[in-house]
Amino acid sequence: MFDPMSELTGAQSQDGDALGGTLPKPANQGGGRFAQDLHSVTIHARQRTFYIDLKESGNGKFFKVSEKSRGGQKTTIMFDVEDLDKFIEAFQEMKTKL
Repeated sequence: MFDPMSELTGAQSQDGDALGGTLPKPANQGGGRFAQDLHSVTIHARQRTFYIDLKESGNGKFFKVSEKSRGGQKTTIMFDVEDLDKFIEAFQEMKTKL
């Protein structure tokens, strides 16, 4: 399973990554460890701005959802593309409760 947090660690083992495995070369410019942006959407909502990014790394595709408040505080979650339907279903269920 893809672990997007593995790309955020700076420490590397002798095998190449922070978790002790060998990383495949990411498909992005520069050949670095960070994910390539595939698509982004920005949502401006009242006091916050939300950024939804589809990214791809050597470990696969994933979503990164970030929220920035007017005070500058930023929160981010990441999840695998395989879990997108679960998030959509949860939001649809929550919408029926409005």
